Amino acid sequence: MNETLIDFLIVDDDPTLAEMLARVLHRRGFTCRIASDSAQALQLTGDTLFSKAIVDLKLGKDSGLVLIKELVIRQPKLAIVMLTGYSSISTAVEAVKSGAVNYLCKPADIDDILAAFGSHNTTPLTAESYTPISVDRLEWEHIQKVLQEQGGNISATARVLGMHRRTLQRKLQKRPVKQ
Repeated sequence: MNETLIDFLIVDDDPTLAEMLARVLHRRGFTCRIASDSAQALQLTGDTLFSKAIVDLKLGKDSGLVLIKELVIRQPKLAIVMLTGYSSISTAVEAVKSGAVNYLCKPADIDDILAAFGSHNTTPLTAESYTPISVDRLEWEHIQKVLQEQGGNISATARVLGMHRRTLQRKLQKRPVKQ
């Protein structure tokens, strides 16, 4: 492993997003390396020591959740934030259990990403600040959970949920509901 410590490892299969993140981080004085898949990320961590990593949930055929576990094994002090456009409670919980320090939904600006690496201070939940989750969001998260349990198999997920496969496909094509 190199003696050089690199600030950020960016792992995303979208080259435009990865390059944009790297440019913004460079402007703020951080050093970065980009990997487009799990194999490239693991190769980079074998050669270089990183302090932080931004990992996408879906990396082509690979899963960012599996990659997080491997990164933690290789570099235990690595702080990892998962960034995804396919957010759900089940994947957020799985990411944190795997070793991520935070989980963010795309689009997230650079200030949000940097804040996600900060101290884990949370403001206490008060009755005034609590907003119940919408039924649409709850449905989206349940579908994502069942889909994950079925290994991404849409037909099996549709059977478990008791809906037609095409209906499920239409629901999955929509962006997740915010709240």
